[in-house]
Amino acid sequence: MTTDETSGPEWRSNTHAPWSIHDPLMGEEVHSPKRVLLLGATGTIGMATAWALVQRGHQVVCLLRPRRSDQHLKANEARPGSLVGVTVLWGDASDPEVWTQPSFTGGHFDAVVSCMASRTGSPQDAWRVDHQAHVDALKAAQTMGVRHFVQLSAICVQKPLLAFQHAKLAFEKTLIESGMTYSIVRPTAFFKSLSGQLERVKKGKPFLIFGDGQLTACKPISDDDLADFLVGCLDNVSRHNQILPIGGPGPAITPLAQGEHLFALLGRPPRFKRVPVGLMDAIVGVLSVLGKLIPAAAAKAELARIGRYYATESMLVWDAQAQRYDEQATPSHGSQTLFDAYGRWVKGEGAPDRGEHAVF
Repeated sequence: MTTDETSGPEWRSNTHAPWSIHDPLMGEEVHSPKRVLLLGATGTIGMATAWALVQRGHQVVCLLRPRRSDQHLKANEARPGSLVGVTVLWGDASDPEVWTQPSFTGGHFDAVVSCMASRTGSPQDAWRVDHQAHVDALKAAQTMGVRHFVQLSAICVQKPLLAFQHAKLAFEKTLIESGMTYSIVRPTAFFKSLSGQLERVKKGKPFLIFGDGQLTACKPISDDDLADFLVGCLDNVSRHNQILPIGGPGPAITPLAQGEHLFALLGRPPRFKRVPVGLMDAIVGVLSVLGKLIPAAAAKAELARIGRYYATESMLVWDAQAQRYDEQATPSHGSQTLFDAYGRWVKGEGAPDRGEHAVF
């Protein structure tokens, strides 16, 4: 089915005339619209990418998982501008049978853009979605005449310690070796991942930091700016057959700076509660032991490991030779900053739905 909405939300800012794109490295360029299969469109980044594709004049087909309930369906349909002007096909990309339906076996697409990711990061979920579902999608893409596969990955795969990182890397390798033109985009932190302490600070509670709050730094990128970069990969040949780390505009930001800015916006003196990294290590250790006997504890242990990783590793380009994260080597794209978003959220203009990806 095709949505009958004709206009998107007013807050979208990264829109382009459908007959051209603009890139700082390439200038203004005429491009031909493409038929694009979009995976992972129900997430916030996926919906922003659907919007960006439509705005650039592409014909967009989204493969969506069947909703869990009518209530969930209504909630998604109520979102302004979600999946505007796209054709929707229903099915679970992690089910191999979905790729046997006539829309795919007899269809033709010029490109696939995947924003699909595992919902929990657990080993089973990661290898099912981040790896195998993408392998199946790639095989289907080859039969549909697809020439270009744009893959949303993550910058944290540079130092893989977690199951979902290894799963993503395994598919990246498969994609690179497939012979298809690829663009592997590795974004830094997302705004929604850095919104978790907003409500506790508004309630007068201290901002939680690990160590001194300067163990890590990131150059977070907004959904709209990331979507703009992903869609730009279709026409910008300098992004073809490349692994592309990308962050948002401005300098790298530490958790300490994030907290200080939130308190300043609220007109309050900064209050921090320091959490020792050793506490995370103890939690991981206990849950890992329990996980050998209790499956639920094993899943919690992996979640704790994910939390520890993000508490101790920066989301910037890793310089393997110098053994350090390099802010200057981390590219920037777009115009929206995390502090701009904080300003909107503090005014009550909404905060992102962190869903099942929330760790803190």
